[in-house]
Amino acid sequence: MYKLLYIVLDGLGDRPCRDLNGKTPLEAAETPNMDKLASLGKSGIVDTVGPGIAPESDIAVISILGYDAEKYYTGRGPLECYAIGIDVKPGDLAFRVNFATMDENRYLSDRRAGRDLSTEEAKALAEEVNNKVKLTSHPAEFKFVSTVGHRGVLWIRCKEGPLSANITNTDPAYDKIGYFGVAKEKFEPYLQVCKPLDDSIEARRAADLTNEFVEKSHIVLNNAEVNLKRKAQGKMMGNVILTRDAGDRLPQFPDIKKLFGLNFACFAEMPVEMGIAMLTGMDIVELPEPTGDPEVDYPLRVEKTVEYMNRYDALYIHLKGPDIPGHDGKAIEKRDSISAIDKYFFGGLLPRINLSDVVMAITADHSTPCDLRAHSDDPVPLLIVGAGIESDGTLNYSERECSKGSLGRLLGNQLMPLFVKLIGKGED
Repeated sequence: MYKLLYIVLDGLGDRPCRDLNGKTPLEAAETPNMDKLASLGKSGIVDTVGPGIAPESDIAVISILGYDAEKYYTGRGPLECYAIGIDVKPGDLAFRVNFATMDENRYLSDRRAGRDLSTEEAKALAEEVNNKVKLTSHPAEFKFVSTVGHRGVLWIRCKEGPLSANITNTDPAYDKIGYFGVAKEKFEPYLQVCKPLDDSIEARRAADLTNEFVEKSHIVLNNAEVNLKRKAQGKMMGNVILTRDAGDRLPQFPDIKKLFGLNFACFAEMPVEMGIAMLTGMDIVELPEPTGDPEVDYPLRVEKTVEYMNRYDALYIHLKGPDIPGHDGKAIEKRDSISAIDKYFFGGLLPRINLSDVVMAITADHSTPCDLRAHSDDPVPLLIVGAGIESDGTLNYSERECSKGSLGRLLGNQLMPLFVKLIGKGED
């Protein structure tokens, strides 16, 4: 059996950009290594969850790992809480949250507090909220934990009884369809009131506690020393918490090793991918928080890839890079992020592996077009190369070129069965 290297470039897909003379960031990037791989392999495009769905990262990753997201997904909050060690029991309420910047009219000038809130600043703000906010609308306890930068999680347990995740988001950028969080292409940037989506006491309690937390934490954050210092420096304050993607229980995924017969390890930078990996039975490769310097971050991941290839049947490698400038609408920065991955990750990895011994798959979890600054339903490019795979004549790795490839248009949950079939060809 061959080894599997499954490499996902977060938010890679895009649309033609004016700043790039009508090219997508991937088309405009310097990608000699990925283009060489494309010329040796087969390509296609993927609707990671389904046509017409602009997925969040969680349901997209669940799908491209071979699971039915509609069957197993219980919200992003429980995944991220689990990744950082918070025990989510049935009836607890768990959210993914952002620090954001809000004025006195509830207008959100930035949903990510300028995207320059350091992890250390966020940790200090979270500690102040935990120390000063008390929930009284219903007897309840909570934990608010910052994770990476402006991101965090919120966990609430009510002493009166269970809570329901069948409530709306306070983050205006995301809608909710069942348990699925879906990015909106357009929205009014104002803090939303959390509302129950049914008439159950569990949903009403959950909405009450969510709104109480958001309002009381806003008062604390508005007067926090960290934020006052940021304001004096001309930076945006992280003075409100946006909640989204509530869940009231952990998902019960079948173990990925039993499902596909592969011993898997995961390289991930964000809690959502770590939570999914842990709950599906993958081992987590410990990595330091990214420095933001590709010359430092990607060679380290190359070293770890080479090391862990000897220990595992399959490696799932999730690289965040392209998604962030996509959300910020910065096409040139997204192009440069892709170029850096090609140079420092693939450029360092390819001389150190033998393609005849592995099947390498390169794709994305979703598209994040710069003109939208949000996820879209555009399919993402897929490349499969390595042992026993013949070229289909693909010229380069890009959205348009991959759409002509012999693999056609696939669904995300079709990928893992395809990869398992290909690596199985290495069995004696």
